[in-house]
Amino acid sequence: MKTSPPTSSFGIQPISPQRIYQEVASQLRRNISEGKLRPGDKLPPERDLAQMFGVSRNTMREALRALELSGLIELKLGSAGGAFVLPGSSNAVVNGMRDLYFLGAITPDHLTAARISVSSAVIRMACENMTAEDLAELERNVAMAEEMHNSGSFEERTKYHQAFHVLLAKATHNPILLATTEGIVEILRQFVKAIGPTEDQTYTLPSRKRLLAHLRKRDAEKAVKEMTSALTKLHEGYMVKARGLPPGKPAAASKAPAAARTRTRTPRAT
Repeated sequence: MKTSPPTSSFGIQPISPQRIYQEVASQLRRNISEGKLRPGDKLPPERDLAQMFGVSRNTMREALRALELSGLIELKLGSAGGAFVLPGSSNAVVNGMRDLYFLGAITPDHLTAARISVSSAVIRMACENMTAEDLAELERNVAMAEEMHNSGSFEERTKYHQAFHVLLAKATHNPILLATTEGIVEILRQFVKAIGPTEDQTYTLPSRKRLLAHLRKRDAEKAVKEMTSALTKLHEGYMVKARGLPPGKPAAASKAPAAARTRTRTPRAT
């Protein structure tokens, strides 16, 4: 475990009470972005930090929680616990998109249009950058999804289907596309939770196998076409059921109105 950097290297300034925890979090965030605090570093104890900043322990605790929600630090309990600086994380993006969903600002149409556009960019970059191990991970994912499908474990099958998109984004080796994809997949999870389980996605596994064949050849255009077709079918046959469901409510608690079950115009790939 790394030891704490000397407190003199933090460049900390006492905080006036009126500015409360946001300014505390801002100074610590700046120290992380400037490299004064690096991944793996342990911050001084909460009591010492509060004294250094000239704030109460409650204010210090709020600032640390804000940084934890942003994915910049991890708060561990126990004798070996404390606040540790994390490597880059997409938590802030994921949490922000989740908040938009629960505020009702994201519709199934928004989700499908974003998935088609982002997936197209992901596929093109993955075809340029993915390694043999990246491709092997994708193949293992599809094999496990098929195993879960054959065993009737539809919930587990769904988890593998969703994880496929994150693995594909990882194959781009681009943290921005990965963070964006993880946020989109989190929104998908929330919609799926609201809609409830389904057994009628018989097209997904065949589509994934065709997609893998295109990825092996690094044929980006055919891979994009395959993904767009699958996402469009998902929207028409499944995501449209989410219309009218209140955010965060399970399928049993509410039913989509009849109008929601009609076929809608699907988003076009851009």
